This record gives sequence, C-alpha cells and structure tokens, in this order.
Amino acid sequence: MRQGSDVAVFTCGLMVSECLEAAKLLESDGIHASIINVHTIKPIDAQCVTKYAKQCGAVVTVEEHSVIGGLGDAVADVLMGKVSCKFQKLGVNDQFGQSGKAEDVLREYGLTADQIAANIKAAL
Repeated sequence: MRQGSDVAVFTCGLMVSECLEAAKLLESDGIHASIINVHTIKPIDAQCVTKYAKQCGAVVTVEEHSVIGGLGDAVADVLMGKVSCKFQKLGVNDQFGQSGKAEDVLREYGLTADQIAANIKAAL
C-alpha cells in the first residue's frame, strides 16, 4: 500500500486507514514507513513478512483487537529465529474491553493515527 525503508507496519481492516495517516505524520519527521495490508492472517504471507522485515530492520503490527493470538503473534511467529529486527505489537492489551464511539474507543487503546505514529517513533 505504501513503500518506505525505515519501518514495516503490518496491519489489517479498519487500522489500514489509521496507519496510512500515521505514515504521513512520520514522513514529516523523516521516517519512511511501509504500510502492508495483511488480508489473511492464516495463512500469513511469510515471504512478505520476511522480505519487509529484512528491508526495513523494524516491524510494527497494528490491530484493533487483542494483541494476543492475532496479527502480531502471527508476524512474530514468522520472524522468530529467521530475522533479527526491532518488533512492536500495537493493539488492545489483555484487559476488559470498552465500548463507545469508534473514535473514542480507538483513542482509549492508542490506535489513532497520531498515537500510532508516536508509538512507532518510540519503537525505533
């Protein structure tokens, strides 16, 4: 979806648009992010994950649900023992969920474009 050289951001669903906006914010700070829309988590495209991890040296996953057992874990499983890189999972931590307007819930869990950009910068 978007090519960059500093960090590979694997995301899916609703988070794709937030990550594309985050990439624009990062660009203004000189950070070039690849945004990869993962259309299937199982089976995951291991070749794609490995390729971008090697190219960028840093991987972040962003998902709008639990970080346990989702996209982040699938990407981590691919990378484990194969590619040495910085790695960060963004999503809902293991806790009871909240409800409300979509934008409020995303903000609560740190999943708005500005929060994603800030977390990516911190991970690098």
